[in-house]
Amino acid sequence: MSLERLIVITGMSGSGKSLAANCFEDLGYFCVDNIPVGLIPPFVELIQRGSEQIPNAAVVVDAREGAFLEAFPETLHSLHKSELPVEVLFFDCSDGVLKRRFSETRRPHPMAVGGGTLERAIEAERRALVPLREAADRIIDTSQYTSHELRAFLRNAYGSGQRDALNVNIESFGFKYGVPAQADLLFDIRFLPNPYFVDDLRHLDGRTQAVQGYLDRLDVTRQFLSRLEALLDFLIPLYTAEGKTYLTVALGCTGGKHRSVALAEKLGRYLASRRLPHSITHRDLGKE
Repeated sequence: MSLERLIVITGMSGSGKSLAANCFEDLGYFCVDNIPVGLIPPFVELIQRGSEQIPNAAVVVDAREGAFLEAFPETLHSLHKSELPVEVLFFDCSDGVLKRRFSETRRPHPMAVGGGTLERAIEAERRALVPLREAADRIIDTSQYTSHELRAFLRNAYGSGQRDALNVNIESFGFKYGVPAQADLLFDIRFLPNPYFVDDLRHLDGRTQAVQGYLDRLDVTRQFLSRLEALLDFLIPLYTAEGKTYLTVALGCTGGKHRSVALAEKLGRYLASRRLPHSITHRDLGKE
């Protein structure tokens, strides 16, 4: 049985590669951690020739490869020439979050040799991974993701098993915490009146009927949602025909608590009414 999909997981140490590999394994992928770049083609050939049915596989490639990483672009090119459906996912994270994660886990950084500092190790790893980052089909910034949210995102994007299905992830966020790096379509909805300045609504969030009702009464909300739904109706078939399997639509307000959350919920209900695979992530809900 021919291999239907190969996922190459790579990126910064501490950015979620191990969690991603575990998630893909839970989704039925045959996973190999820390495979040498030069062994990827023989690994694929072994699966193709084998009698066991392994339709999907995932491999982890990271900075532990050292100088061998320079061969990755050529290896990837040879895989594409063989018409193997391969995707490279690069997991990234801000330096501050990486330092916090290593501090919490008390694990040594794989690039921290000779007693070097964590900051220098992170910097060295970024330099080493430039060829892989440039070759990535998708860069996933996990700085603002919890482990649960990252699992949900990966399950939504890769769990259906339908290569022709477009999975839409709707993500609400607050601009004060930064823009989601993984957004394909991003909409700034700070033009809507802010429920935060309504005393009875300030302590609530956009999942509540009170906040949604407040926004529903505004003609500008209804017009925006109508136009956004029409845009997605237009784009989704085009993205699907192009072979895209996941689409992240990000809606941002100031703090990511009221307007973006409410409209993300409403957009989710619209996609559900169209029976389109989707998930909803409220990235900054619960932050001060």
